[in-house]
Amino acid sequence: MQTGMHLDREHCVRAVQSKDARFDGWFFTAVLTTRIYCRPSCPVVPPKPENMTFYPSAAACQQAGFRACKRCRPDTSPGSPEWNQRADLVARAMRLIADGVVDREGVPGLASRLGYSTRQVERQLLAELGAGPLALARAQRAETARLLVETTPLPMAEIAFAAGFSSIRTFNDTVREVFALSPSELRSRVPKNRASTGGSTSGTLALRLPFRAPLNPDNLFGHLAATAVPGVEEWRDGAYRRTLRLPYGHGIVALTPKPDHIACRLTLSDLRDLTVAISRCRRMLDLDADPVAVDDHLRTDPFLAPLVDKAPGRRVPRTVDEAEFAVRAVLGQQVSTAAARTHAARLVTAHGKPLDDSEGGLTHLFPSPEALAAVDPETLAMPRTRRTTFTTLVRQLADGTLHLGVESDWAEARARLLDLPGFGPWTVDVIAMRALGDPDAFLATDLGIRRAAGELGLPATPAALTARAEAWRPWRAYAVQYLWATDSHPINFLPV
Repeated sequence: MQTGMHLDREHCVRAVQSKDARFDGWFFTAVLTTRIYCRPSCPVVPPKPENMTFYPSAAACQQAGFRACKRCRPDTSPGSPEWNQRADLVARAMRLIADGVVDREGVPGLASRLGYSTRQVERQLLAELGAGPLALARAQRAETARLLVETTPLPMAEIAFAAGFSSIRTFNDTVREVFALSPSELRSRVPKNRASTGGSTSGTLALRLPFRAPLNPDNLFGHLAATAVPGVEEWRDGAYRRTLRLPYGHGIVALTPKPDHIACRLTLSDLRDLTVAISRCRRMLDLDADPVAVDDHLRTDPFLAPLVDKAPGRRVPRTVDEAEFAVRAVLGQQVSTAAARTHAARLVTAHGKPLDDSEGGLTHLFPSPEALAAVDPETLAMPRTRRTTFTTLVRQLADGTLHLGVESDWAEARARLLDLPGFGPWTVDVIAMRALGDPDAFLATDLGIRRAAGELGLPATPAALTARAEAWRPWRAYAVQYLWATDSHPINFLPV
């Protein structure tokens, strides 16, 4: 029960009694008298401490026979920050489960991607989360089902299929068991003005992506918009929009920062991709981060404290496609942001898969590694050494020699990248930070970082700055965001 994630009973009780939203997603409170489980910030009167028990996952609550609270909807809380700040087996498994791997490939597929036996994976997840991979994937399917039931007019049979259930009966039984309501009862409870925001014909859904406050959108959306590749990404009407390559098809997402959530408008060619699309968008925007923990730690440095106090809650802008980002990092070596966008746009036009966008100016999916590996190197307008770097990277990504994904072991991926021709510390660290999601990646050789360090009175040489940044571990990638923000570059500002 009180397994994994070091659930300290006294701290958990205090968090529940103070309705502290910072702990939403870190743990769940199950009430022994009502058999209901809640998020820590549930608005109802807190139960007596002797009636509370704590679990590290919604799946563990469900396995123990507790139903989701209808008031605080614990399944809609942000995900645990643990899975994006660790690179061990459990964290990598959780990232893969969020990416829908168990639904598509089963537990054997999950285990083989991680390089462990199914028994080892099941044992470790059970020890830390109180639930195995099947239960965790089932909890995720239930959440996706509820989302579709409440936000679309889709028939229940289509929802069952889209959420990943193998039959309508399993879908009905799971929804009833988790929410203590049938799917139709769940739909009937939705206020009329909130229901049916998506259409069954268009495949478009309007969702709210929760996050832990504070969230500073400036550098997050500023970075994505300033580096946007024409045809693949754009900033339009206050939203960052981009195309998505997904397991069953493709999609287009529009993400708009709001004070208490990110508005997400998703158009999918196959609704089975919903869970994966949401997971990848959350990861790109770093929405499961714990900004209070990060900022409190960075504030202990007197040079960083004023930067954090001025604009707290900065996130690390990441990616929805690790291989795409690695290619773009190579295109951006030793050139301006504008030049990198131009190089990438040429590749997109020549080798990307075309798609229609009825709501904006998106035209293509970014080319796959397989498509880029087939490109004649002589047609690439770049210096010969960078051409070698580019062709080696895309060939290894295409043939599987190099794999960059949510399940990547960060240390192993770094070592493999450093072995590639033309890959120095900057390229490896920017891929580690923005593609692999390492919260401690540090760009000591980056010109903008060195300039900011010099202006703040920090050591400006890479070796001395790296030594000073030891105190910022394990959040150096966030320190990078605060240091970059001292500059007037467009990446630091929300577009108008």
